[in-house]
This record gives sequence, C-alpha cells and structure tokens, in this order.
Amino acid sequence: MDFVENDTVQTAKDLLGVKVIYTDGEQIYSGYIVETEAYLGYQDRAAHGYQGKRTPKVESLYKKGGTIYAHVMHTHLLINFVTREIDVPEGVLIRAVEPLEGIEAMRINRNKDGYDLTNGPGKWTQAFHLPRHLDGTLLNSGRLQINIKQRKRPREIVEDSRIGIPNKGEWTHKPLRFSVKGNPFVSRMRKSAMLNPDDTWMS
Repeated sequence: MDFVENDTVQTAKDLLGVKVIYTDGEQIYSGYIVETEAYLGYQDRAAHGYQGKRTPKVESLYKKGGTIYAHVMHTHLLINFVTREIDVPEGVLIRAVEPLEGIEAMRINRNKDGYDLTNGPGKWTQAFHLPRHLDGTLLNSGRLQINIKQRKRPREIVEDSRIGIPNKGEWTHKPLRFSVKGNPFVSRMRKSAMLNPDDTWMS
C-alpha cells in the first residue's frame, strides 16, 4: 500500500478490510479494519496539522507516509497512519476493527465482550493492548503491522461525516468517515442496520 503518493481519502477507503496485527510478547492480536476517518492537514479545520500547527505532540504527523501517529484523547489512545510525504500532515484514523486473533485476551484487556470489544477508536487500541510509544514508529517495522495480502474486501463502503467534530464549519459535515456497510463492529452502528459480519465482505 502506497502511503505517500496516494490521495489520503483513497487510502482511508483502501484500508477497509486490511488486516492489522500487533504482537505483545507471546500474544498476537489481529483484526480487519472496518472504519476509518481521513484528516487532510493544512486545509482541514478538524486536523491536528491544520494551518501547519506543529508541536512536539503532533510531530509524527509530519513524518513520511507509513509512520504511526499515536495520540491520547480523553484518556484513550488513538492510532493514525500518516499518508503523505514528509511535512504534509495528513493521515487516517483507524476507528474500528473486526477482531480475529487474540479475542480472549481482548476480553480481559477491555473487560467487555461482543461488538463493544473493538467498535471504537479507543476500544480497539485498548483491546489490542497498544502502547503510546508506537508514536513515530513505522508500520511493519515493529510490533504493529498491516497485511494487505491477507485482507478482506468490503461489499459496500459507507461515506459519512466524521464523529466528534463539532464547530468546524464545512469540515464538520464533510463525508470523510468510511466504514464497511452493516458491519456490527463499526462504531455507533444502529442495531437495525447490523448484518452478520461475514455478509459485509465480498466472498
């Protein structure tokens, strides 16, 4: 997957169905990405890189595509993949994952079960036991990796406004959140819209 040349919006869509893996000592956690949000840097009023804002906390966002930008919001660790060339602070937030390996350990880490295990940006990172020090490291160079060969393909992608982005003008409503239609692990999925997870992927 090209995290430099490709458009950030396209990358956010392309990441749906990609397998994400984290190895914590003896434990392997994995799952398929089912929800992402694109953040478009300088122009995006909701982005941490808006107007070139640059502080030590967001420095990883200015590194080359494929860098992990990890930050804490409301005590939750959020994971973003940087998507463009150096000094272009764009990225994709990984919002939710359909779990695959390590589910029993995830239940212990979250003290939860079912869809609530990984259906949010801070939930899946807690379930996977991800550490803050992933910030600034490169995908596939350490314990957090993605596998674009062992992946799934969404039957349909939903485009909607991002969550938790109030008072940002047009950027509050832009359709920059992408999810696998009907997948019950997508955050804030209405029960009436939920499908069997297997039915949300191409066969």
